[in-house]
Amino acid sequence: MPSLSDVMKEHKNAVEMLRNSRIGMYVYPVVAPEYTNWRDEQRAWRDSAVLFDQTHHMDELVVEGPDAEAFLSHVGINSFGNFELSRAKHFVPVTPAGHVIGDMIIFRERADKFILVGRAPTANWTKFHAAVGNWKVRLFHDPRSDSRPDGERVLRTHYRFQIQGPDAPKIFDKINGGPVPDIKFFHVDWINVGGRRVQALRHGMAGAPGLEIWGPYADKHYVQSTILQAARDLGIDLRQVGSRAYSTNTLESGWIPSPLPGIYTGDGMMQDYRDWLGADAYEAAGSIGGSFVSDDIENYYVNPFELGYGFYIGWKKDDFIGKSALDTLKGANNRKKVTFEWNREDVLKVISSGFEEGTPYKWIDFPQPNYASSSADMVMDGDNMVGMSMFNGYSFNERCVLSLGVVDSSVEVGDVLTLRWGEPEETQKTSTERHRQAEIRVRVSQTPYASEARENYADSWRTKSA
Repeated sequence: MPSLSDVMKEHKNAVEMLRNSRIGMYVYPVVAPEYTNWRDEQRAWRDSAVLFDQTHHMDELVVEGPDAEAFLSHVGINSFGNFELSRAKHFVPVTPAGHVIGDMIIFRERADKFILVGRAPTANWTKFHAAVGNWKVRLFHDPRSDSRPDGERVLRTHYRFQIQGPDAPKIFDKINGGPVPDIKFFHVDWINVGGRRVQALRHGMAGAPGLEIWGPYADKHYVQSTILQAARDLGIDLRQVGSRAYSTNTLESGWIPSPLPGIYTGDGMMQDYRDWLGADAYEAAGSIGGSFVSDDIENYYVNPFELGYGFYIGWKKDDFIGKSALDTLKGANNRKKVTFEWNREDVLKVISSGFEEGTPYKWIDFPQPNYASSSADMVMDGDNMVGMSMFNGYSFNERCVLSLGVVDSSVEVGDVLTLRWGEPEETQKTSTERHRQAEIRVRVSQTPYASEARENYADSWRTKSA
């Protein structure tokens, strides 16, 4: 079977491979683009309540067996010392060099059983270590639904919904038949949804109050219709959120969802991993978009300290992948995560070019120009690159375009920098039209950007300092 290594050999370097990927737009599958309109769907998670259908766009990986905890503790940077039953964590693995692979939410269902939910890179990395190690574990992988199912029937092991917003608690009490338990942040308990008993995680992707619930896929329609009917009975403006608005909620709350997996370099374990990964894997077919072009793929990598995940690290653990590298990076002058607020006039200049003769600037698709699997736009201070914008979109709630990324430690909140928007030369990406680059002023802002998430969210990676 061809591998990622085989695909890489066909290109000058990994950057060229990923910048010229023909995979097309990054798609959130199956869920309708809009149920009403994406502006009101964004507004609702701040003003009333929303229903996120998270059933289809994430991988689910079950890890169980006598060594499940020891295995996952070895693969991820997280401490497992306080990881009791009915808890969840933000699980982050890194390479031996300390580069982030990705992240998933990990749930502990039993002493010997965990469920991980999130993007493919972390699932793939975890599967590899189970395959090549001597751990007493069993894995079951339910990949995300096809990006373009083309009318084929789509089945998952579980449905997964999240209800959040200021009116969400009223809906929970209604579907539960009475007050729901007081579930602490990132804890799990059981509630009722009509005649079904479901697990519920205290969570909130846009920073507003909410619970995430899941259960057998066969119950999906019943659970969804029960939630919608409860909101109608209460007179609550509950909005189902389509795939267009869904991807933007993180702009207000500060999670960078798609860092490039740091797996394209390194010998030993890393070469073995690239030989193991299939040629059709996310890491082989994915794409890099943006103005930053470097022959060195490592210039696109990030480490946990840069993403604000430093406090996750279980330093007291005997060993885990990347521990030595992270110990060195801990004292380094790492970049820091920020939100970039794009200048209104410059954004309008880019959009207006699409109505003029000649080659326009790169189109800014609303609400989220998701034209590559990972984004890397240069952020400049004069002639010096001082940061990288990694995920962008428009917030109707804040009435501005925002992006998340990293900057040098010397950059301060309030600094005005310049973001280079658009690619410097044509690539083979089918998602990129012929265009020219634009310079957009950006103001460095706090993360989370939304005051609701920044001031009222539970202590987490969103609110703790790196």
